[in-house]
Amino acid sequence: MSAILSGVLTPFLSLGQDASIDEQIEAYMEPVTNSIMDVIFVTVPVGFGYDVPFVLIWLLVGAIFFTFYFNFISIRGFKHAIDVVKGKFDNPNNKEAGEVSHFQALTAALSGTVGVGNIAGVAIAVSIGGPGATFWMIVAGLLGMSAKFIECTLGTKYRIQHPDGSVSGGPSYYLSRGLAKKGKTMGQLGKVLAVMFAIACIGGSLGGGNMVQINQATKQLISVTGGTESLFFGQAWIFGAIMAAVVGMIIIGGIKSIARVTDKVVPFMVGIYVISALVVLTGNLSAIPSALNQIISGAFDSGAMYGGIIGVMIQGFKRAAFSNEAGIGSASIAHSAAKTDEPVSEGMVSLLEPFVDTVVICTMTALVIVISGYGSFSAEEALLLAKSGDLMAIELTSSAFSQTISWFPIVLSISVILFALSTMLSWSYYGLKSWTYIFGDSKHSNISYKVLFCVFVVIGSAISAKSVFNFGDAMIFAMCFPNVLGLYLLAPEVRADLKDYLARVKSGEIVQHKK
Repeated sequence: MSAILSGVLTPFLSLGQDASIDEQIEAYMEPVTNSIMDVIFVTVPVGFGYDVPFVLIWLLVGAIFFTFYFNFISIRGFKHAIDVVKGKFDNPNNKEAGEVSHFQALTAALSGTVGVGNIAGVAIAVSIGGPGATFWMIVAGLLGMSAKFIECTLGTKYRIQHPDGSVSGGPSYYLSRGLAKKGKTMGQLGKVLAVMFAIACIGGSLGGGNMVQINQATKQLISVTGGTESLFFGQAWIFGAIMAAVVGMIIIGGIKSIARVTDKVVPFMVGIYVISALVVLTGNLSAIPSALNQIISGAFDSGAMYGGIIGVMIQGFKRAAFSNEAGIGSASIAHSAAKTDEPVSEGMVSLLEPFVDTVVICTMTALVIVISGYGSFSAEEALLLAKSGDLMAIELTSSAFSQTISWFPIVLSISVILFALSTMLSWSYYGLKSWTYIFGDSKHSNISYKVLFCVFVVIGSAISAKSVFNFGDAMIFAMCFPNVLGLYLLAPEVRADLKDYLARVKSGEIVQHKK
C-alpha cells in the first residue's frame, strides 16, 4: 500500500524536497499572483499619508452601511440568535428543509473563520498597530455582524433543494436567483456576479482554505517534534497524506458529515484556547486594568509611535476583516444547509460568528499579548516577527502564553492542527458548492472536486512557494467584490423580510418550543 501511495504521490513529493522545484513554481506563479494582487489589493489614499487596500474599504463601508440599514440588528437580535441556536424555535412537528441543525451550521461556518488569524493575526495587529489596534478589531467585529446577517439570510432564502434532500446555497445562488427577480438586466448582472464569485471561491478553497492551512499546520508540527530532527522534516508530504486521508473520509459524506465533526471539534478547540487564555488572565489579574487602559487609550493615541490614530485603526480593521470574513460570503454557503423554513432566523444565528471569532477570541489573545509584553521578545523583535507574516507571528502568541503556561506551545500545536483541519473541512464544502454551480451537481463533478481538494492537501504540506499561498488568499478576498455589490442590491427585500419575521415573533406566530 505504501509503495502504491508513494508512486501516486511521487510527482508532488519532490515539491517539498527539491528547492529548485519550489523555485520553478515560484517563478511561474509570482508574476501571475502579483498581477492578481495588484488588482484585488489596490490601495487608495485616505489622507494623513496613508494608503489603504480598497478591498478593506469595500468590506468596512459595507459593514457600516448594513449595521445602520438594519437598525443595529447585531444588538437587537443577539438574544434571539442564541435562542435559535439552542433550538428553542425549532418545531418538532414540522420537517423543515435543510441538512443540519442551526448549531451545526454555526460551527461549520465558525470552523472556516476561527483559525491562525486569531492566533497570529492578533499578534501582527498588536505588534504593528500597538494595543489600541485591539479596540478597532472589536469595533470591526461588531460591525461585521450585520454583514453576516444579510448574506446568510439570503443564502438560506435562495438555496436550492435537490431530490436527495441535500441543498446548495450561498452567494452564487442569491446573486443569480435573487437579482433575476429584478428584471432582465439585473438578472444578467446577477449571473455574471455569481460566476465571478464561484471562480474566486474555488481558487480560495484550494489555496487559502487548503494549502495555506496544511502548510502552517505542518510547519508547526515539525517545530514541536524536533525541528531538523523531526520525522516529518524533509518528508512533510507524509503528514499531508495523513491529513488528506482524514479530510477525504470526512468530506465524502457532504455537509452532514462535516457538521458532525465541526460541531465537536470547534467547541473543543475554541474551549482549549479560551481556557488557556483565562488561565493566563486569571494569573495576571492585577495587570488586566493596565492592559485595558493601553488598549483604549492606544486606540485614540495621536502619537507617532504606532502611526497615529489612522494607522492603529487600519491595523485593527485589517486583521478583523481577515479573521471573521464578514462580507466575503463564504459563511452563507454553510448556513444555507440549516434546517429551517425561516431564512431570517439563520441570518440571526450567523451574526454570532464575528462576535465569537473577533470580539471574544481575538480580544483574549490581544489581552494575553499586551499583559505579557510580547512574551520573551522585545517590542522591536515583535515588530520584525509580525512583519514576517503569520507563521513567524505565531511565535509571538506562543511566547506570550508561555510566560504563564510553560507547556503552551504543545497546546498551540494541537490547536493549529485542529484549526487547520476544521478550516479545510469548511472550505472544501464552500469550494464544492461553487464547483458544482459551474460544472453541475453530478456525482462525477462532486467526486472530481473532492479528489482534487485532497491532492492539494498533500501538495500544500510539501511546497513552500509563497506566491501559491498569496494567490489563495487573494482569491478569498476577490469573493467580496461581487458579493457585497449583490448585498447592496438585495438589502431592501431582506429588511422587509426582517420586519415581517420580527412581527411574527412578537405576535406569537413563531413560537418557542420546550426542549
